Amino acid sequence: MTTLVRMRLVAYIRTGRFIMPLLATLVLLGVLYGGGKSDAAEAYGASALLMFPVIAWQTKLLLDAEPDVQRRLALAALGSRRRELTAGLLAATLAALPVILLALVLPWIFGAVTSANVGSGLLLGVWAHAVLTPAAVALGAWSSRVIAGTMGRATAVLTSGVVLAFVLGLRGSPVPWLAPPLVLLSRTLANGAGAAAVAGLTGWALAWGAAAIAGYGWLRRSRA
Repeated sequence: MTTLVRMRLVAYIRTGRFIMPLLATLVLLGVLYGGGKSDAAEAYGASALLMFPVIAWQTKLLLDAEPDVQRRLALAALGSRRRELTAGLLAATLAALPVILLALVLPWIFGAVTSANVGSGLLLGVWAHAVLTPAAVALGAWSSRVIAGTMGRATAVLTSGVVLAFVLGLRGSPVPWLAPPLVLLSRTLANGAGAAAVAGLTGWALAWGAAAIAGYGWLRRSRA
């Protein structure tokens, strides 16, 4: 399985599919951090919000880099659909790490954070990006070619998923649990995150991500 993870990462890089998500990351974070200074936790909460669609899009591009025939050969070689599926999700998670690293480093390069509460702010920033990554990877997997089929459906799944994740997280939403806590997490970091809030948001985000990944796995059972 390690070889398959490496092969998918190499294919993603060699085909140049990483370029557009990387540019999107630099542009979004450049706009975000190009203004005045803010508390580190607040800045990282906003960047986690913006990196969610980028990581989802990147996951789709990575999973789509592998031709269908090659994916079937990998499945035959591994002899386990679960291991083949896990290799794809693991490769997408590893590909998200450079994006997260950029999100954590760029505010210091831009001088966009204050010197107050730096240690706790950095820890909260790592936490915010980490707990939202499984949900972003799951959304990207749902919009991959093997699940969505056509480019039109894949685009609809990805864009509608991102929009709903933002809209359902707004104040007053009747069913906020249908989406990962993007907006709520960002607002919590901006207003001061207590231990109870962090624990609750962690459980919510990870549970949503796990459910979405389980749904992806269920759909993949009927797909070659």
